[in-house]
Amino acid sequence: MSYAEAYAADNSLYGKLRRRTAWMTHRRPLAVAPGRPMLSLSFDDAPLTAATAGAAILEARGLRGTFYVSAGLAGKDAPMGVCAGSEDYRRLADAGHELACHTYSHLDCGRASGRAARADVERNVQTLSAWGAETLESFAYPYGDVGPGPKSALAGRFSTLRALHHGIIERGSDLNQAPAVGIEGPPGPAAARRWMERARARNAWLILYTHDVAPDPSPWGCTPETFAAIIDEALAAGFEIGTVGAVARRLGI
Repeated sequence: MSYAEAYAADNSLYGKLRRRTAWMTHRRPLAVAPGRPMLSLSFDDAPLTAATAGAAILEARGLRGTFYVSAGLAGKDAPMGVCAGSEDYRRLADAGHELACHTYSHLDCGRASGRAARADVERNVQTLSAWGAETLESFAYPYGDVGPGPKSALAGRFSTLRALHHGIIERGSDLNQAPAVGIEGPPGPAAARRWMERARARNAWLILYTHDVAPDPSPWGCTPETFAAIIDEALAAGFEIGTVGAVARRLGI
């Protein structure tokens, strides 16, 4: 599969209306203000390089990350490289990283029914639990897209349901469609730094994500040097850094 063939959003009128309806419905506003700048580092689809190089960079600083896993992709080739396997996920869990949910098959929640999305998620939960995930608190929509049906079906199943639109999390933010900012591709590092500045200025929570962490990354990844530099800048700026699940618990979610 080429990069260009990896994903195409539904840009039809129906797709746009569906996204708008999902945005406005089944909301769960954050009830408290974070009170200080907070940051979570996460990896989508968990390419092997994220589970190795990405995890090592965090561990060297005494930190842990959140890995949003589609168990059906484990060990398979993907546009951003081969995905981590079950033993890699066991190692991550044993090291204190958070294993979190995508859908099992990387099902697009923007196109699926609520029932299909929930069934695929529960299959993923069962598999990840067998791989060492003690609790599964966090979820991210594959491709960042969601329709009203899946959003409703998953509301309340996890502490946070993360999307891909840019933003920070503060009082009133929708935890059923939480924003995140990608460290991916050439624009990624600058975007991450801009949103870090906003989160610090507003004492808000920012979730950053990437995919592969490699010297020659895919358009959805970043280099180890970039990933390490952003973490070091966040530490120097006084961010409280924790997994998505840990920060959610800290905020009483």
